[in-house]
Amino acid sequence: MSNEVESAQVSDAMEVAQLSSLAAVDSHAGSCEAEMPSRLLNDAVRSLPYHVVKDLLSIGVCSRCVLRILGTEDHIYCHSSFSQSMLCSVLEEVTGFKSECDFQFCSVCLGVLQLSYRDDKETLVKMESPNDMALVIAELVKKEGHQIDGFSLEVSIPQFILENESSLLSGMKKRYESEPWLQERLLSKCVSVKDVLKFAITKPLETLLDTKASASSFRIRLAYTHKMAFGNSVERNQGFKRRKIGTENGLQNVNDESVVANKDCSDYPTNETIAVTGRSSLKVPIDKVSEPCHLVYLCYRAHIYLCGRYLKYSRNVSQTRWIIDEERMGEASVEEIIGSNILPMCRGDNYKFHAAGREDIDVRMLGSGRPFLLEIQNARQVPSEETVKEIESKINGLENKLVGVKNLQVVGSQGWTLMREGEAEKQKQYCALVWISRPLEDEDVCSISLLNDMQILQKTPIRVLHRRSPLERKKIIYWMKIERIAESSQYFLLHLCTQAGTYIKEFVHGDFGRTQPSIGSILGCRAEILQLDVTDVKMDSF
Repeated sequence: MSNEVESAQVSDAMEVAQLSSLAAVDSHAGSCEAEMPSRLLNDAVRSLPYHVVKDLLSIGVCSRCVLRILGTEDHIYCHSSFSQSMLCSVLEEVTGFKSECDFQFCSVCLGVLQLSYRDDKETLVKMESPNDMALVIAELVKKEGHQIDGFSLEVSIPQFILENESSLLSGMKKRYESEPWLQERLLSKCVSVKDVLKFAITKPLETLLDTKASASSFRIRLAYTHKMAFGNSVERNQGFKRRKIGTENGLQNVNDESVVANKDCSDYPTNETIAVTGRSSLKVPIDKVSEPCHLVYLCYRAHIYLCGRYLKYSRNVSQTRWIIDEERMGEASVEEIIGSNILPMCRGDNYKFHAAGREDIDVRMLGSGRPFLLEIQNARQVPSEETVKEIESKINGLENKLVGVKNLQVVGSQGWTLMREGEAEKQKQYCALVWISRPLEDEDVCSISLLNDMQILQKTPIRVLHRRSPLERKKIIYWMKIERIAESSQYFLLHLCTQAGTYIKEFVHGDFGRTQPSIGSILGCRAEILQLDVTDVKMDSF
């Protein structure tokens, strides 16, 4: 989990750095808003090698891809006010190239930077400018009802797009290797498809949502897929290096675009090679893209965590929901009582309950309580301190008095790490009602109290062998104390402090000799445990 957290933080930091590196684009464009945007674009296009622009347009490369691949100064094509038609007309006007058809999907980005896609109803959507896409996203965020103070924008694209670009770049290096602009532009200034799209819609999104893009727990994700990528993924993925990064659900493979961009993919099989008279050919993986990518908009919050300690007052309440053969065990569970009261206040999709160990259904959890962590998935609202206090009061005020909570608070994902670190080191205190087969003597009370830091050996208890591995475990009993019960010679309360993971019931009765020593073997008689309470869980880190 700590690796996931660290990787997520690195990913967020990288995203902020990428946006910052392109921030000059918006600043430059914003300062020139009084001028004609087309004039800025004209100046940028005039600095390009016209013959290369014509070559790229002729093989179906869209206007934004032409400008980003050729490293247009100041990345002016990222500006959200520039529509696709404006970019296309300026390119055609300056270079003198006229496309034979009105519109076709880009052979490199598959329509991503043309703002064209199939939605979840398979309807073809064509947008003119990044402002249009930002408006759709903003409406979705507001419809979902998210309370946000920032957002992180994520874009995922098919591997096939990277292969298209890599194949094209490789061909361009061979074709124009003797031309001076190649080293200056193609090898150092090409911006990725994802970065162009992210920056183009970030500024209008900030305006519409009235907040800034940042390393936020609230994520807006644009997930592009393409049916063509699935059919070619196996053969085309071979030879590409991949790196691993952390995500909210574990490790997954992600394309390393810096590696792909520099990889020579000129030998990849293609359906058609477009030749231009007098020059070596440019290779593209496909001659014509008939379908754009499928796009799914997602907005969600990374998991939030509430931690605290719970108390369980009933001997008929399990820690988590317990169903056997469609029959419920116990009248309720700690998990459900706490989760059902917190989830509505956070307006999340679901929750997961985590605790530092567990007690049996017939064992009460008293004293300081047991540390727990409640993970809320996709919370629309992060509860304030005041709201958290209201939740705590509500749970503690329930009529049935089955469960209580204390020290409830919102924590970052580090709460998970702290709980797991402390769990291995924790000590637990118990109070057990014990019966022995003979009268309790003063000598017994004294001998038990003198046993400090006693090591015991426990085989997996018979009662849990069906679900636990048959192991031998060494555990420590730190101290014990016997409290007599008035007018009873064979019943007493045993107070003890043990290492986490000690089976207390088996330590009392011996489990047919599977726990050595036990209270029964120490006192030299039969011993049985009648009731058990956990009175303290010592975890300094939680």
